[in-house]
Amino acid sequence: MEASAGLVAGSHNRNELVVIRREGEATGRKLLQNLSGQTCQICGDDVGLTAEGELFVACNECAFPICRTCYEYERSEGNQVCPQCKTRFKRLKGCARVEGDEEEDDVDDLENEFNFVGRRRDTQDMQYIAEGMLQGHMTYGRAGDADMLPQVVNTMPTVPLLTNGQMVDDIPPEHHALVPSFLGGGGKRIHPLPFSDPAFPVQPRSMDPSKDLAAYGYGSVAWKERMENWKQKQEKLQVMNENGGKDWDNDGDGPDLPLMDEARQPLSRKLPVPSSQINPYRMIIIIRLVVLGFFFHYRVMHPVNDAYALWLISVICEIWFAISWILDQFPKWLPIDRETYLDRLSLRYDKEGQPSQLSSVDIFVSTVDPLKEPPLVTANTVLSILAVDYPVDKVSCYVSDDGAAMLTFEALSETSEFARKWVPFCKKFNIEPRAPEFYFAQKIDYLQDKVLTSFVKDRRAMKREYEEFKVRINALVAKAQKVPEEGWTMQDGTPWPGNNVRDHPGMIQVFLGQSGGHDTEGNELPRLVYVSREKRPGFNHHKKAGAMNALVRVSAVLTNAPYLLNLDCDHYFNNSKALKEAMCFMMDPLLGKKVCYVQFPQRFDGIDRHDRYANRNIVFFDINMKGLDGIQGPIYVGTGCVFRRQAFYGNDAPKTKKPPTRTCNCWPNWCCCGCCFSGKKKKKTTKSKSEKKQKKFRRLDSGAPVFALEGIEEGIEGIESEKSTMLSETKLEKKFGQSPVFVASTLLEDGGTLKIASPASLLKEAIHVISCGYEDKTDWGKEVGWIYGSVTEDILTGFKMHCHGWRSIYCIPDRPAFKGSAPINLSDRLHQVLRWALGSVEIFLSRHCPLWYGYGGGLKWLERLSYINATVYPWTSIPLVAYCTLPAVCLLTGKFITPELSNVASLWFLSLFICIFATSILEMRWSGVGIDDWWRNEQFWVIGGVSAHLFAVFQGLLKVLAGIDTDFTVTSKAGDDQDFSELYAFKWTTLLIPPTTLLIINLIGVVAGVSNAINNGYESWGPLFGKLFFAFWVIVHLYPFLKGLLGRQNRTPTIIIVWSILLASIFSLLWVRVDPFLAKSDGPVLEECGLDCH
Repeated sequence: MEASAGLVAGSHNRNELVVIRREGEATGRKLLQNLSGQTCQICGDDVGLTAEGELFVACNECAFPICRTCYEYERSEGNQVCPQCKTRFKRLKGCARVEGDEEEDDVDDLENEFNFVGRRRDTQDMQYIAEGMLQGHMTYGRAGDADMLPQVVNTMPTVPLLTNGQMVDDIPPEHHALVPSFLGGGGKRIHPLPFSDPAFPVQPRSMDPSKDLAAYGYGSVAWKERMENWKQKQEKLQVMNENGGKDWDNDGDGPDLPLMDEARQPLSRKLPVPSSQINPYRMIIIIRLVVLGFFFHYRVMHPVNDAYALWLISVICEIWFAISWILDQFPKWLPIDRETYLDRLSLRYDKEGQPSQLSSVDIFVSTVDPLKEPPLVTANTVLSILAVDYPVDKVSCYVSDDGAAMLTFEALSETSEFARKWVPFCKKFNIEPRAPEFYFAQKIDYLQDKVLTSFVKDRRAMKREYEEFKVRINALVAKAQKVPEEGWTMQDGTPWPGNNVRDHPGMIQVFLGQSGGHDTEGNELPRLVYVSREKRPGFNHHKKAGAMNALVRVSAVLTNAPYLLNLDCDHYFNNSKALKEAMCFMMDPLLGKKVCYVQFPQRFDGIDRHDRYANRNIVFFDINMKGLDGIQGPIYVGTGCVFRRQAFYGNDAPKTKKPPTRTCNCWPNWCCCGCCFSGKKKKKTTKSKSEKKQKKFRRLDSGAPVFALEGIEEGIEGIESEKSTMLSETKLEKKFGQSPVFVASTLLEDGGTLKIASPASLLKEAIHVISCGYEDKTDWGKEVGWIYGSVTEDILTGFKMHCHGWRSIYCIPDRPAFKGSAPINLSDRLHQVLRWALGSVEIFLSRHCPLWYGYGGGLKWLERLSYINATVYPWTSIPLVAYCTLPAVCLLTGKFITPELSNVASLWFLSLFICIFATSILEMRWSGVGIDDWWRNEQFWVIGGVSAHLFAVFQGLLKVLAGIDTDFTVTSKAGDDQDFSELYAFKWTTLLIPPTTLLIINLIGVVAGVSNAINNGYESWGPLFGKLFFAFWVIVHLYPFLKGLLGRQNRTPTIIIVWSILLASIFSLLWVRVDPFLAKSDGPVLEECGLDCH
């Protein structure tokens, strides 16, 4: 994949492919220089070099030329001895341990201690399968590809492999312990010897008793001394487990890892909430449940006869609120924190001076409309990605432009040029954050802790460069305001392929790649790829979820990193070590295999100090998500999430082997055998053929997907017979689509691209996988990738992964990993909440509803409660609107929802209020959330509930039942230089009418109630206090809305005030005229006769 390839645009269905080169680009291609060395006498490949640049030597005794691949294969699959001298192979640095390896003092290779060969064997088999499949079917059904493919070579060695360690040679078995000496001398070999002719007689030499027997494959005579030294080291380095020896993940299936030196320690650990904080919290929850039971017993058994309808509505609403509280409360029963150890990660996988063993990561950035999502914001996100503190060859950034805007394309081109200066500046001075807009906007002493004298000069120069970069970007934005009639044209005069947003080919441009991405200091830069998927009329493109699935396929074809990170265009790297934080969980040998994603909390810039509209969502991110992390993991929130690629492919989480069940010794042997074996036999014989067939499709314990590739055995000789009984190629194509390159990439669990494909063929295949008809008749959007069926594809996608048995991790670094921009006014905020709620309603009305989907899988019941709450919460708007209307009704009619309270009833009411406040206080105590954040969350829960959630329910019903689709509005991102300039601005939206109406009728009710009490005397003031408290509860919760409605400059739209007053007036007149909640008397109507009977 080269940066000089130009913009590749095309349509697979129309068999079109155009390469548009930028002006002045060189057409030549640099040839790679391959180091030539000795030839492996087993497979015929080059022996290769070590990490230090020296020739690889497998056998230190005879220097038999063997490459690293054959060396590792013989150690893991064969008899672990040299084919020529029959000396046992020693473990070399960088290679995994195998059974029988000795402890060696001269090999310090801690990072490979846990890389066992069983996993590598499956990985190599999958590599052979993938490449063999690609060879056999790369040109299947594809016109014009033959000339773009390289000459296909056999992926298997031409020389027969060492099968089970057997090879025919001239050395008899009785001489296997003897070392051949070709030169007749017994001196130590430094340079490898050439391979001798098998016909040449081997001259054996006898073993030297003074020499270490390990050289002859028999072990070491000093093993006792080494073992004693090793034990002494372990006693010094051993650390007591703070959890008392419990499992790290509380799953009961984690292996016991010895606590040795720092590099072998776990990369992360749980930090449970102290018992002094969590136990009172749990106790008050139980007490609150008991009080709720007595409260509802009283409410149901004591109706209000003269206002029965008011009483019935209030009881129904209160029961719904109680159910909603239970769904929200119990997933917070097991909150935890987590701690990561970046130094241990570096010691194990990223040692200085050695090639990094950290896994590769593909980063996705999605954008649609550059006018609502300013290009400067997207550029800052991309720059922070390119400057991330991670090996540059392991990072690839893919920008999805779903609007096919030339403005985004040109801005990205400018960004790639500026990155050549910005990235070395960031890494030289280790600055944070690495988004220039937010770095230069910091109001801090930038000279603090900066010891380099050149920093001030370089910082000033870089700020000047960034200001010029902003001028160029803003000039592009100004130019894009007026579209030419003939459409946009590129620099070479070629029409922009995306002039028609709804009908354009797929486009891919590699801005920074392996051959063209270097900064001003000559260092390599991460890859940067522009992607705009094909769009045609008549196809359902599935909005953001479809765009993300296109990125999954493109990245799998071009780079195929085992991990993915998705970010919104306005979420930049605030912590350059965020990827390493995630790798502490993903690459942890104890925890990583079962983790499908690591979710980071969302943090925001540009929010006013009081956070009037609860934009920060502190309660959700710091309380709810921590609670879920103690169960099966947090839900996916759409951005700031690192995924395991294999989890997107619809695979189940790897199953861990459970220890064998123990039988009781107190029973006779015949009884145990009779009971146990009879049950097993019965269960085994009752299995149907379909169940046996389904068993073949399950995943291996190692986490690699089990696939069968029938009909593609060519070039895959040597694979075990197990592979031939797995999923067929037809089923793979039905699942993943008609792309042999992509299907082959799904077999590589540890990622990596296929070596036999050329960059040109990969780019053409990438255009194919983003074609608009690629997903037809496949499992994309159903079981694979981001799941379709809801505008909130994030919740649905995470839910499906948890149903497959995966778990997720919630990571909260000390420095926030990512920061973004939140909606800057109430209207945009309500539209954002409306979209979230609409997605939840769509999930609730679909087959994926957590109430009935996913049983029998790996979803835990407390995790299910959280997903039920995430899909049910919009329906709370109906009882909430009714409950907020009741205070005004009570004040206008003089009635109330409860009868006159007795002492016992007052006790239950008082106890309930105390429990509510105690729960909140204890929750804030263990989570660290401030009371102001908690109160803003409570206020906006009411504001959003009576406006956006209510509209979402009706829109969802219309969409599902009547088929009326409603497009969501993209919330505008902060792009104005003036702080909080749009905080008080209002835009016309019907979402503002319901809360305004509730405010007015409650204020009218308060005035009417107080007036009535003044007219009727002091006896009516007692019952009035309960009604006023009820009304003030509503008004106080809607106070931020009222404050925003008035505005700083009284800019409230007149139509909102007119509609609200009109509805409130009609409502009040109806109560005066109809008065439906007053008891009707059945007796005669008594009128005053005017006579004085006394």
